[in-house]
Amino acid sequence: MTEPPVPPDSARVVSARSARFAARIFNYGNILSMLVPVPLGILWLGASMLIYALNRHHPNPRVGHYTQQAAYRLYGVMGFVVAVATFFGTNVTYWLITWAISALVLIPWSIVDLRRINKENWQDTLLDEEKS
Repeated sequence: MTEPPVPPDSARVVSARSARFAARIFNYGNILSMLVPVPLGILWLGASMLIYALNRHHPNPRVGHYTQQAAYRLYGVMGFVVAVATFFGTNVTYWLITWAISALVLIPWSIVDLRRINKENWQDTLLDEEKS
């Protein structure tokens, strides 16, 4: 096995492990927010925007890709919930059905994405000081 290239003094390295974790974090948040929807669902909706902003333009483009895909799913489901739930009022049954459907969409897709992330071969990313 060959050794990775030694970065020049003017460069920093984003480790493959760090990139893999950054790619997984949005999917973990999606799963947790569906398992415990109140209050985590609402808190995750806000926190996910920060995670998206931090990771969408990550130095490793695969992190941005996986983050964007997880965000599309979350915001699509939440947009659907807002549009449909306008007519629910205080009927708890409708809210529970909507939560179950949302969980059935987000959880399996997030698990599939996590499996893809874990199977992918991640490499360290070199950053040039002038560009960062």
